[in-house]
Amino acid sequence: MADPYTPEPAHHFTFGLWTVGNPGRDPFGHETRPPLDPVEAVHKLAELGAYGVNFHDDDLIPPGSSEDERNSILKRFRRALDDTGMVVPMATTNLFSNPVFKEGAFTANDPEVRRYAVAKTLRAIDLGAELGATTYVMWGGREGVEAEAAKPVGAALDRYAEAVNLCCAAIRQRGYDLRIALEPKPNEPRGDLLLPTVGHALAFIGELEWPEMVGLNPEFAHETMSGLSFHQGVAQALWHDKLFHIDLNAQRIGRYDQDFRFGAEGIRDAFYLVKLLEDSGWDGMRHFDAHAYRTEDREGVWDFARGCMRTYLILAEKARRFADDPEIAEAMATAGVDGLHQPTSPGGLSSEALDELRAGEPDLEALAARGAGHERLDQLVTELLLGVR
Repeated sequence: MADPYTPEPAHHFTFGLWTVGNPGRDPFGHETRPPLDPVEAVHKLAELGAYGVNFHDDDLIPPGSSEDERNSILKRFRRALDDTGMVVPMATTNLFSNPVFKEGAFTANDPEVRRYAVAKTLRAIDLGAELGATTYVMWGGREGVEAEAAKPVGAALDRYAEAVNLCCAAIRQRGYDLRIALEPKPNEPRGDLLLPTVGHALAFIGELEWPEMVGLNPEFAHETMSGLSFHQGVAQALWHDKLFHIDLNAQRIGRYDQDFRFGAEGIRDAFYLVKLLEDSGWDGMRHFDAHAYRTEDREGVWDFARGCMRTYLILAEKARRFADDPEIAEAMATAGVDGLHQPTSPGGLSSEALDELRAGEPDLEALAARGAGHERLDQLVTELLLGVR
C-alpha cells in the first residue's frame, strides 16, 4: 500500500536554496555542513517530491560573478530545472548580508545606499522573471532601528514606499507577470523592524502607487516569535485577498527566529494553519522557509526537507477528518459556529434596519447563562491531533 503522506509535485511544496543550503552557522559557531550546489539541491528536492525551488539573487549568482560566470551558472541551473521538471515560483533579493546595508537598504539614511539597494533589487527581479518566477518577496531585514533618534519613522516609510513603487514601476515597464509580496517581521536582525506584523504591512500597502500589485508573504516564525497568532494573521491576509505567498516553519514564542522544521513546535497552530489553507482552496505555493538543526549532516538535511512536507500532508488529512467527524460537527453546532456566518443586520444598512436594531430587547439573562461548548469542541480537536479519533 502506498504511503499516503508521500509528497508529490501536485502538492506545490517549495524550498529556498537558502533553506536546504543552510550550512549550520549560528552567531556562536561556524558552519557544520559544507556548501550545497544549487543544482544538487534541485535534483534532490525533485527526488523527494517537491514542486519548485526559490532563491535570493546571491544564493544562485555569487556576488562579484562576471557575466560569463553568471551565464554559466544559469545554464547549469536551467538544465537542472528542465531535467527534473522543477520550477521557480518565487525569487527575492539579499539586502541584509553585505555590510553596506548595516543601517538599512530601502530605508538607509544615505541616498547612495538606497539607490544601490533598489538597483540590486531591479536586477534580481529581472533574474527571477527570466527563470519564470511570478512572485517576488521583499523582506526588510535591515529596515529598522536601534537608535530611534537616527531614523524618523515617517520619513523611513516614505522611502520604503518609494522603493516598492519603483520596483512596481520596473515590473510594469518590462511587462513581467510578477507580484510583490512583503514579508513582515517584528525584530531581528535590527532591534525593531519596520512593517513588523501582517496588520502593519496591510496598512502600508494601501498607501502605495499600485496596491493591487503588492500583497503579503507572512511567515510562521515571524508572527509567532512576538506572541501573535499566525493562523489569524494568514486568515486576515486571505480576507483582504493579499496572501500572495507563505513561509512555513516552526517557532517558540519569545525566542530568536528559529526556523525549525514545519510542525516541530506548535503543532496545534500548524494544524489550524493547514486547515485554513486547505479549506480556503488557496492555490499558492506551500513554501518551507526553514532549515535543519545545526546538529545534522547532509543526510539530516534531506530528512528535514522530507519531514516538512510529510507533516503538512498529515495535518491536511487531519483537517479532512475534522470536516467528516460527526461529534465535532455536533460540537460546532452547539458552539453556534454557523451563527457567525449570518448577518448581524439582515436588513443591511438601511434606516429601517437601524431602527429595528434600536428597538431590539433580547433576554440578556438567558443569553448570559447560555454555555458556548468550547471546552468539548477544543478537547475533540486535541483528541483528533493525538490520534485517538
